[in-house]
Amino acid sequence: MELDASNGRNAAGDGPPIAFGGTTYPKGLGVHAPSDVAYHLGGRAVRFTSLVGIDDFSAKQSAVGATRAKVYGDDRLLLTTPTLTAATGPVRVDLDVRGVHVLRLVVEDANNRTSFDHTTWALARVTVS
Repeated sequence: MELDASNGRNAAGDGPPIAFGGTTYPKGLGVHAPSDVAYHLGGRAVRFTSLVGIDDFSAKQSAVGATRAKVYGDDRLLLTTPTLTAATGPVRVDLDVRGVHVLRLVVEDANNRTSFDHTTWALARVTVS
């Protein structure tokens, strides 16, 4: 996982800036499928928002990347995106997470090919009340 960058190749910190369709985003999480990132919210958050999709870094290398993003709140599925590809662009996420103790951001391969499945949660934000 890369913080505030797209997931690069092999080394930590080697990811380029987060971008979708040429628009860059200063904050977010860059991952590669499969991934599962958990955050302890302690039941104090009210919303989770993000843009999630195959980022420009992966799209420039190949068009074969395809993933599906899921968000879980305390092991309850809150969201499953349609298949994400470079052509589809990112999906906007805006979820009520009131009472959730553990938020999980999951990215799965969607085409049985794990190549170029760099997926980014841009502007990922938890709002606490």
